[in-house]
Amino acid sequence: MTPRGWAVLSLVALTVALVVTAALLIPWHRPPAPRADQLAALGDLPAEQVARSREFRSALRPAGWAAIAIGLLVALLLGLTPLGSRLVELAGRPFGGHWAAQAVLGGLAVVLVADLVTLPFAAWRQAVLTRYGLSTNGWSGWTVDLLKSYAVSAVIGAVALLGFYTVIRLSPRWWWAFGAAGAATLVVLLSFVLPVLVEPVFNRFTPMEQGPLRAQLMQMAARDGVPVRDVLVADASRRTRAVNAYVSGLGPTRRVVVYDTLLREATPAEVTAVVAHELGHAKDRDVAVGTLTGALGAAAAVVALYLLGSSGPLLRLAGVDSVAQPRAFPLLVALVTVAGLVSAPAQALMSRRVEARADAHALALTGDPAAFEAMQRRLAGINLADPDPPRWEYLYSATHPSTVERMAAARAHARETGR
Repeated sequence: MTPRGWAVLSLVALTVALVVTAALLIPWHRPPAPRADQLAALGDLPAEQVARSREFRSALRPAGWAAIAIGLLVALLLGLTPLGSRLVELAGRPFGGHWAAQAVLGGLAVVLVADLVTLPFAAWRQAVLTRYGLSTNGWSGWTVDLLKSYAVSAVIGAVALLGFYTVIRLSPRWWWAFGAAGAATLVVLLSFVLPVLVEPVFNRFTPMEQGPLRAQLMQMAARDGVPVRDVLVADASRRTRAVNAYVSGLGPTRRVVVYDTLLREATPAEVTAVVAHELGHAKDRDVAVGTLTGALGAAAAVVALYLLGSSGPLLRLAGVDSVAQPRAFPLLVALVTVAGLVSAPAQALMSRRVEARADAHALALTGDPAAFEAMQRRLAGINLADPDPPRWEYLYSATHPSTVERMAAARAHARETGR
């Protein structure tokens, strides 16, 4: 069998593995959240809060969707015309057109162009956040964070690009197989490394101070049978008024992170409800499942890029002879961009199901649906979340159940348990 035949077989196997993994490990059945309860919850929220949240989201929406559209157009322009390959050549010219210079500098140049084109929309978003009082980060702080983000992305991107094109040169016929294994390994590695090395670049994390709340949270984790390394507090208030918490890392790097704004704004019972939700993610190994599906998806993407990138019409449009050339990197970016936009609704759906299961875990663990519902009210009010967003937008990009869905789930749980 030819390498291309093996690639087709590998793509089928990876796709089947991804589908089976998602089917078995993603909770497709969600806890009940009757629409009648959702409408009742919406009616219970202050009308002025709902109006302001919807006004805020309407102000953000044009920049968000414009950034997606412009980003897609730029990716297609660079990938499906000779412009992208010429940009890669230009970046490598000071180094004699060496393949490594084209791979690293040319690849980073392509990504930087896309980022710079959409930069005005990021600034638009920052202006809206500032106007509505969510951002506490001035323009100088915003710029510093942006440069940090570019620097981190450049380091990770340079390593990935150099490794990818080195593999291609060492194994020109089977690079797709080694590249797929490398992409999957990189996803797993980043799951361990990002919480330890990258997150501290943007926030300072300190252990939650000793006291009744910390003791209660650690006792709850122990009762839940979840090995958590620590509960950390992030100094989010120097950037935002938004409240949040999350779980990150795998194994020895797993920790629950709570925004300092959450501790400032919420009651201890509400903080407990949020942390119980995060413990649900750890209990059900959601980070590990996400890493596994991400690794399978990354491996499948590399193989698919090899197969699609070998198409004669696409290569001619891009002005390159082979997808394995560094000059063809813009074509790969274009294909990945399209695939990301097409797969976004499926990824959002899986995320919503996982989050709904974590909500159900929190309700069962705390036995306090009233505190859970109060926390959802507070989250929506402070974060200016649209409690019942437009259906089309919800289905395409919402990674969490809506506020009214979560409040309805709490009410359904209360009826079921008599609490």
